Amino acid sequence: MSAPQSLLQAALNRVIARVGSGLADTAAGLAVIAQEAPTRLQEELGLFWEEVQREAERLERGEAPFPSPPAPTDDPQDQIDALRARVSEVARRLEREPRGPG
Repeated sequence: MSAPQSLLQAALNRVIARVGSGLADTAAGLAVIAQEAPTRLQEELGLFWEEVQREAERLERGEAPFPSPPAPTDDPQDQIDALRARVSEVARRLEREPRGPG
């Protein structure tokens, strides 16, 4: 084989090896995900139902989900102050809620 042909064949061999290796890695990753999926799904479903229960309790207490949005204003400082107030209210509510598994 001439030098250019050898170089071309070597490049082709390496591309095939890399693609094959990438496909094998992807397949192995998918196999791990498929194995973990039932457990992960069960955990996520459990967390979801805990959130639903907390939300139902919040609704029964008559609490609003989030502070109402600020009234539109042209003054940027008023917008900033209103946003800070909303963030503070959300932070207070998060502190009052029991923490889930974390």
